[in-house]
Formats: sequence, C-alpha cells, structure tokens
Amino acid sequence: MKTNNIDLVKQTWSLVAQIEMETVGGLFYNRLFELMPEVKPMFSKTPLPEQSKKLLTMLSYVISKLDKLDEIMDEVAKLAQRHTKYGVKDEHYAAVGTALLWTLEKGLGDQWNDSVRLAWTEVYTTLANAMMEVQQEEAGRLRA
Repeated sequence: MKTNNIDLVKQTWSLVAQIEMETVGGLFYNRLFELMPEVKPMFSKTPLPEQSKKLLTMLSYVISKLDKLDEIMDEVAKLAQRHTKYGVKDEHYAAVGTALLWTLEKGLGDQWNDSVRLAWTEVYTTLANAMMEVQQEEAGRLRA
C-alpha cells in the first residue's frame, strides 16, 4: 500500500471515528443489507448496535496498524477464519467494500473526494484479498 494512501485513510478515519459508532454502523449495515439482503441472517445473533461497535473497533485497530501491516496479518487471518465459520464467501467482500465506501462518503461529506476514495479502495482491497486468500486456503484444507 502506498504511504500517502495509508496516511489519508488514517486522517479521514479520525474524522469518521468522531461520529457515534451506532450511527456509522447503522449506515453501513443498512447499506450492506440493501446491496445483499441474503447476508442479513449472518448478523442475527448480535444486535446491530453491538455489531457496529465490534466492526468500528476492529476497523480502528486495523487502521492504526496499516503502516505495520505485517504485525497484524495473523489477526487478519484469524478474522478471516471466523468469517468462514459465519458463511462469508468471496462475493460478499465486494458488497462490504461498496457499503463501506458509501458509509465513508456519507460520514465525511465535503472531505470525501477521489483521492480519499482511491486510498480507501486500496486499503480495503488489500485487506479483503488477504482475508479471501486465508479463507480459500482454509477451504482447501477442509476439502483435502
């Protein structure tokens, strides 16, 4: 990932992090369920306000470590393994990315621009690809 993109993601996340977690999470999950209603049952065990806090806490942690990604790749792998147990498939990542970018655009308002969109897209794509790779390896082991 480009250093300037990491910096831009960190800067803009600090603005989004000032918004109430339930508000940001509510925007994200509502958009995700509009885009891919079939994933809604995956979230039925945890109330959305609690799920929102978990999501935003994890995002904050990962974003804080973007410039030291090698330090958190084990945690990203564990997160991917949990997602496998929840039934997450590769095609879900595109919808999550779209919902995330939409949520960020709403949360950042005038601060949202092409540079910010590209930075977030690079970061999300890098992390999503790493998670999908772990899930595919896990699926391969289970088939073997």
